[in-house]
Amino acid sequence: MHAPDDPSGPDAAPSGLKARVREHWDREPCGTRGLEGDDPRARQARAEAERYAVDAHIPGFARFTDAAGLKVLEIGVGAGTDFVQWIRNGARATGVDLSPNSLAECRARVDAMSAEGDPEVPLQVADAEHLPFPDASFDLVYSYGVLHHSPDTAAAIREVLRVLRPGGETRLMIYHVPSWTGLMLWAVHGAARLRPWLSPRRAIYEHLESPGTKAYTLAEARALMRGFEDVELETALLAGDLLAMRPSARYQSPVHRLLWAVYPRKLIKRFGARLGLGLLIRARKP
Repeated sequence: MHAPDDPSGPDAAPSGLKARVREHWDREPCGTRGLEGDDPRARQARAEAERYAVDAHIPGFARFTDAAGLKVLEIGVGAGTDFVQWIRNGARATGVDLSPNSLAECRARVDAMSAEGDPEVPLQVADAEHLPFPDASFDLVYSYGVLHHSPDTAAAIREVLRVLRPGGETRLMIYHVPSWTGLMLWAVHGAARLRPWLSPRRAIYEHLESPGTKAYTLAEARALMRGFEDVELETALLAGDLLAMRPSARYQSPVHRLLWAVYPRKLIKRFGARLGLGLLIRARKP
């Protein structure tokens, strides 16, 4: 399934897109921007404090504290900020990521919190569209802000369904359109460059994080979840909607710094959740 204005279909995806996605996250594993020092425990503590202060909905959505004894798969562990929570709360967790450098950061954090003699937590490089696990392997599959980066998001979600046991649950976050982030990217890369025809969806595809990033309407997201039951959808404001993250290198100009300074965060927090970039999905396998 591909959205009407979605430039990400198999025929449209440039060759090597997946490799470019991997290269992007190898350069800067998600959750490591601005982190200093080599101590994995200190890096984890700072990453947690920043992540859950800005995206405070994550613990309630993920429900880490309910995971004791569950077989959990996290797709796209990034630097491991969320993944560590599964282990702390007693889950039998497995993690995969397309980026070897992200996995190395995650492994360092997991090892730093493990006691001597603990079994090694399974972490491996894997493609979300072709998961290396048998059918019905997991009680819970979690993926936060990842599957929209895969060239064939629909195939990745079919893999989620396949590896879940009957009655198992998935908790996914994919990007939403329309959103404040999409509108800002349209303003900066479309209107300001005399390209007003550039849609917010296309602006996200070309300019948000790794190349080929997609975003979905609520109806499109529901269609992606065919085969699941008890599907619940909710939008949420993310750091990008509030400009609450450290700006990347491409947004360091005086104009961008001014935008960061005057941005109406309080107003958007109060009235803007319907245009949040985060599309939170909870669903169950029949």
